[in-house]
Amino acid sequence: MDKIMEDNVFGVYGSKYLVGLISDTHVSDRAKELPATVFTAFKDVDFILHAGDIIYNDVLEKLKKVTPEVKVFAVLGNMDSIYDLDLEESKVLTIGGVKIGLKHGQVRPKGDIKQLESIARELDVDVLVSGHTHKPLIEKVNNITLVNPGSPTVPRIDDPTVMLMKIEDGEVDFELVKIAELTCSSINFANEKKKEEDNKSLFYQFPD
Repeated sequence: MDKIMEDNVFGVYGSKYLVGLISDTHVSDRAKELPATVFTAFKDVDFILHAGDIIYNDVLEKLKKVTPEVKVFAVLGNMDSIYDLDLEESKVLTIGGVKIGLKHGQVRPKGDIKQLESIARELDVDVLVSGHTHKPLIEKVNNITLVNPGSPTVPRIDDPTVMLMKIEDGEVDFELVKIAELTCSSINFANEKKKEEDNKSLFYQFPD
């Protein structure tokens, strides 16, 4: 069974909270760095939730500096275990009376709504924030809201994105924020990585 962190309760019912949602940043393996527009999008948030595939821990350290008071939470993505990031597989937080689950969401078939709903029910949450598909999602299923902020660095088909979750009076609203500046940078970085690998293979010495 997945390792699940005990509930963290923040804020009070009736107050307003702004939560930044981000996932699949892949900094150092597929992208050079987080685009500056991510930090601009998150400049007023109270919390940041990262749904995994962080790869480089410095990403979390930079997100913690978005504002002096911001609280950052993250979970393990399928690639993070390769890079030895010490993170929980799941987290459950209550913010302003809304119970939120955070999990990378590696299911088969990828992004399967029924399986994500099942994860949300297992965690007993109102909102499940997941990643893995690199594609944004906002869908309500049987009183559970499933959201995926997409990826700000290596999106699949869609634009680079993050998401803002607004909480007030126990209700949630979501805004998808396009991070348009980095697509070319990510492609260039990926091409540079491929060239490095190709160059290494040219100099490979086959055993006698």
